[in-house]
Amino acid sequence: MIRSTLFAVAVSALAAGGASAAGFKPAIVYDLGGKFDKSFNESAFTGATKFKEDTSVDFRDFEIQNDSQREQALSRFARQGFSPIVSVGFSHEGAVSKVAPQFPDTQFVIVDSVVDLPNVRSIVFKEHEGSYLAGVAATLASQTKKVGFVGGMDIALIRKFACGYVQGVKATDPAAEVFQNMTGTTGAAWADPVRGGELAKSQMARGADVVYHAAGGTGEGVLQAVADAGKLGIGVDKNQNALHPGHVLTSMVKRVDTAVYDTFKEAQAGEWTPGLRVFGLAEDGVALAVDENNQALITEEIAAAIDAAREGIISGEIAVHDYMTDSACPVQ
Repeated sequence: MIRSTLFAVAVSALAAGGASAAGFKPAIVYDLGGKFDKSFNESAFTGATKFKEDTSVDFRDFEIQNDSQREQALSRFARQGFSPIVSVGFSHEGAVSKVAPQFPDTQFVIVDSVVDLPNVRSIVFKEHEGSYLAGVAATLASQTKKVGFVGGMDIALIRKFACGYVQGVKATDPAAEVFQNMTGTTGAAWADPVRGGELAKSQMARGADVVYHAAGGTGEGVLQAVADAGKLGIGVDKNQNALHPGHVLTSMVKRVDTAVYDTFKEAQAGEWTPGLRVFGLAEDGVALAVDENNQALITEEIAAAIDAAREGIISGEIAVHDYMTDSACPVQ
């Protein structure tokens, strides 16, 4: 009861601040892990912040502490006139499906899941395509030809990352080994850097010298452990190359920031539409990040192989299997 009351006060306080443009009040509800997870949530926050900087229109956001707050946050933002309301993460699917019909004039957005309702925009990414490129890069950078993958919560979406990665590895070197571990089966798996570090250390003990993570805040522990061991990590969602310069081979970025920014801009201009939006390599929705922090690690051979794979996937010459279509991966 006390927790619910405090939550209500917090959201009401946010809503009372309003946004600076009459009739246009965007909001974000983050997933577990918070907006400064240096990954998925933070990418959404970055896009919203850029929108604020470019337009001087403020936004409101809320960081849930448990699953029960998803529906509460959406409902309270909607009652206060916020729209569009962006829900970051597949775990919001049930809450969006329940709340959106209650507020038919409010624009809802969900990232990483599909809710087929007339006032909901669903934004999904082809993570398997970007992860394939990560697998190519990892294999060519590896000295041992043993690489690792650490996922967060064991769900189909993260298996999709893993499967794309393994396909890229095996296409580059069929004899290469891939070690895979998931952190857990609850939302806590996104925010356990200690466990992430332990899993990375276990994989490195077996010979892995490049470890890719798709684990939210847990991935910070993965990258730290890899850097401490003098090996290479691969970041995810947000560009994480700068976390450990020289020890992050690259980051498989998902343009959640761009998706949020564009959503706010379209809504502000009265051009927002519901329905499904899919972002892959062809749409620049996923990519491998190269900057001053990892340029020295991306050799000409690696760069050429990444470019060839990217073009092959876009043209259709290379077919990357999507784990979520049948809950199976053709390679292990």
